[in-house]
Amino acid sequence: MKHAAFVLLLALCPVFAAEKPNIIVIMADDLGYGDLGCYGAKAAPTPNIDRLAAEGLRFTSGYSSAATCTPTRFSLLTGTYAFRQKGTGVAPPNGPALIKPGTETMASLLKKAGYATAVIGKWHLGLGDPKPDWNGELKPGPLEIGFDHCFLLPTTNDRVPQVHVDDHRVRNLDPKDPLWVDDKAPDENHPTGITHRGTLRMDWTHGHNNTIHNGIGRIGFYTGGNAARFRDEDLGDTWIKESNQWIEARKDAPFFLFFSSHDIHVPRMPHERFQGKTTLGFRGDAIVEFDWSVGEIMKTLERLKLAENTLIVLCSDNGPVLDDGYVDGAVEKLGVHTPAGPFSGGKYSVLEGGTRTPFITWWKGRIRPGVSDEVVCTVDLAASFAALAGVALPDDACLDSQDVLPALLGESGAKGRDVLLQQDNNGNNFGLRMGGWKLVRMKNKGASKAVVTKKKRTDAGGTYQLYHLPDDAAESKDVGAEQPERLEAMIAKMDEIITSARTRK
Repeated sequence: MKHAAFVLLLALCPVFAAEKPNIIVIMADDLGYGDLGCYGAKAAPTPNIDRLAAEGLRFTSGYSSAATCTPTRFSLLTGTYAFRQKGTGVAPPNGPALIKPGTETMASLLKKAGYATAVIGKWHLGLGDPKPDWNGELKPGPLEIGFDHCFLLPTTNDRVPQVHVDDHRVRNLDPKDPLWVDDKAPDENHPTGITHRGTLRMDWTHGHNNTIHNGIGRIGFYTGGNAARFRDEDLGDTWIKESNQWIEARKDAPFFLFFSSHDIHVPRMPHERFQGKTTLGFRGDAIVEFDWSVGEIMKTLERLKLAENTLIVLCSDNGPVLDDGYVDGAVEKLGVHTPAGPFSGGKYSVLEGGTRTPFITWWKGRIRPGVSDEVVCTVDLAASFAALAGVALPDDACLDSQDVLPALLGESGAKGRDVLLQQDNNGNNFGLRMGGWKLVRMKNKGASKAVVTKKKRTDAGGTYQLYHLPDDAAESKDVGAEQPERLEAMIAKMDEIITSARTRK
């Protein structure tokens, strides 16, 4: 009888049962901590995201795992720090699939729990093996690692080709006009941003001067596929249309959507109805477009009466950048706007501005409105979602993902991470946050061989700096000489994480 009563208690008490809400991860591209109204911005109105923050939980120590897009997206999906796998720097146009079939991912874990899964928007994790077959089947790709459906910008909007991938094929591709993609020009007469610079409607400052598409120079070369090519201004609308259709078709069962916006990545070319909406030029206007897309997703959830059964996580793949290769007014029109908020650095940097980004969780009726100072990171979403859905993590999967679900849901007394490693693009530079302390290691691969003196800390080609973030959010004063024991302890911890195969216990 006692056993039966206990079983009945478990059945009646929801805290013991796995919850299976719909899950939507909304990831912006290059959005900084200081770019949103809810984080103090005033130059770019973001009412929809501000509402999300007001009704949900806004994190002040939310991080991407890396300071550029490809490694952050790799670790988001795999739950493993990207530096552990070679080739996870910024993926080239013809790069192969970086996440191999058979790898456990956020999508495959949720699929085991009965979720329908989709990724819509920017991918930039490579396709195919050993390279994409643009005129045939683009596999392996998202469908081989747990997604039921994908509709993609295959690389980035500044890299060729400017086409959409629908599951395994380029959408609207005319076989009579095949797509050709390479890192070298097809011939000496191929128009480029250098040879035809005068025809560009958005000039370049560095790079971005190979093939011209839509009046804008790109990285890489391609020809053909004209019927499949998109217009930059239409990307935001396209992601929303595809997402809304997919959500509506799966509204009666749990679903996971990775909504991966291209905004506010270069070339910033928002739809005409958003152009001129801010004083910040196209960068600010793209923030407004991104905010609109968040509002459209919210409208769909409310229309379908899904709001009370949907967890939303809004984040960015890395911190902000102004001049990222194009002349678009981002520098000249900045004014008093501070894209990284109070932090130094930005995209490409392991200073706080490179990885501390907007991070908001929302679940109507489940997450109480508030602000959290707990440390959470995109690498932790895989383990946290698995816990939410009641899926056990295989021992060899999600090697660095920590279950911080209680912190994401704002539960009383819940704690986030104690230790967080941050990396740049290729894992040459690292940052380590432990409590209020931050160690920065510049330009050294592998384990350090530290030589500590009273004046300087060096490690065979690299240097260390130590900062106390509560007193110095901008990381402007290196206090390593004043804290030699703490410095040594943090160097040792960083080495332990880098040289180990995993951090998840």
